[in-house]
Order: sequence, then structure tokens, then C-alpha cells
Amino acid sequence: MDAVKRNNVKVIGKGEKPMLFAHGYGCDQNMWRFITPAFEEDYKIVLFDHIGFGSSDISEYNKERYASLHGYAEDVLKICHELELQDVVFVGHSVSAMIGVLAATKEPERFSKLILVSPSPSFINEGDYIGGFNREDIEGLLSSLDSDYLGWSNTIAPVIMGNPDKPELGQELAQSFCSSNEEVARDFAHVTFLSDHKKDLAKVKVPTLILQCSEDAIAPLTVGEYTSKSIAGSQLVVLEATGHCPNLSAPEETIAAIKSFL
Repeated sequence: MDAVKRNNVKVIGKGEKPMLFAHGYGCDQNMWRFITPAFEEDYKIVLFDHIGFGSSDISEYNKERYASLHGYAEDVLKICHELELQDVVFVGHSVSAMIGVLAATKEPERFSKLILVSPSPSFINEGDYIGGFNREDIEGLLSSLDSDYLGWSNTIAPVIMGNPDKPELGQELAQSFCSSNEEVARDFAHVTFLSDHKKDLAKVKVPTLILQCSEDAIAPLTVGEYTSKSIAGSQLVVLEATGHCPNLSAPEETIAAIKSFL
């Protein structure tokens, strides 16, 4: 099956230059709905769902292929190939920020810019690197997920969203988690939280913007600073927004930062 159909690709916008949006863990392309209208006039907007999420074709899920983020990066590249996209502005949220890094290091000539929203090359503290969690924390989180995915989703979603004054956003994220294919969501969680792509950051040769929220329970400020220092010439913007999903909680500020970079 072609990637455009498999990943439920949608193309909108009036422009010629492609802007490819990749959603974070447990979400789908709908999570960009507050962001994309600001760019539809000038860009060709490309949206898709990772396998197992949204309206993607779950029958195409292969546990071995998606045992690392490289499988998801290959999907991004296949979408680019099939749509013949060049000079792509890639916008990736959370785990998809690292998926974009992997895609851009494999085919740097295909991308003109990377915009990494709340990225984390590794969630686990190691040496001088502060990823936000000890390994025991991550193992406990994954154990809880494996034993009660729905309960875990409803508990963790408000923490990830990080905007208690907007409980509807945490509820939306929880609903998105709960509506995902449970097997794929479990596998993807293990890949997401146990991946370590710190060494891949130095391979990025594409102009890069890093958007970091001022407070983020999932990816603290130290992660944004590390990512920026590791990608030569990158620009770090610390948003006033809090939480891990500024694309939902602070779209105007997120749009302004992206437009300034572009």
C-alpha cells in the first residue's frame, strides 16, 4: 500500500512550498488544527497520521518495522517521495521532532527547515544530561501503561498537557490516547520513552528551530538547551506557554515563533 493512503495523508493550502506536520505520541493530525490555518495561504500543508493512530491503516502495522523511530522516519520520507516534496519545512511535535531529525539526517537535501516543538532526544537522565526522568521512573511509567492503558491514559494526559486551567485540553488528549490502537500505543510508548537519539542531533545540517515551553513536565528546559547546543546553528525559543503541547494550549504564540523563524 502507498504511504499516502496508509498514513491518511491530507494536503491543503494554496502555496507551493511544502510544510509537513507530524503529530506527537497518542495523537493524530487533528492536533495541528489551531496551527495550520495560519500557513495555508502561503504553504502546501501536508498532514498525516502515524500508523496505529487517527485514521491510518492499522493493518499495515509491523512490530519489527516500528521497533525504533527509524521506521517512523522512513514513513515520513516515503510520504515525501510519493508526493514529490522538496525543500520541505518539517514541523514535528514531541517524539515526532526526533522522527524529523532522523529523516533529515538521512535525506538532508529534501528538507529546508526543521521546526521541533517540545523535542526530547532522550527522556532518561544520563551523566550530565538531564532528560527529566530516572530510568526507574520510566520503567514504572511503562509498567503502569502495560497493566492498565486506559487508566494510565486518563492519569498521564493532564500531566502532559500541563494546563490545569484548561481541563478540556487534558480531556481531549486522554480521549486521543484512549481511541488509539492499544497494542500500537503500548509499543510506541516503549519506543518513545526508551529511545536515545542524543548522538543524532549533531548530524543535523538543516536550519532548525526548537520551541521549548517555559514549564514542561515531560521535557524540561534543560532538554531544549541541550538539543539547541547539539544542533549547530539552531535557534532556541522558550515560549511563555506551559505544558508539553503548545500547539493546543498556546497556538498564537507558537504560530508567531514559527513565522518569525520562517
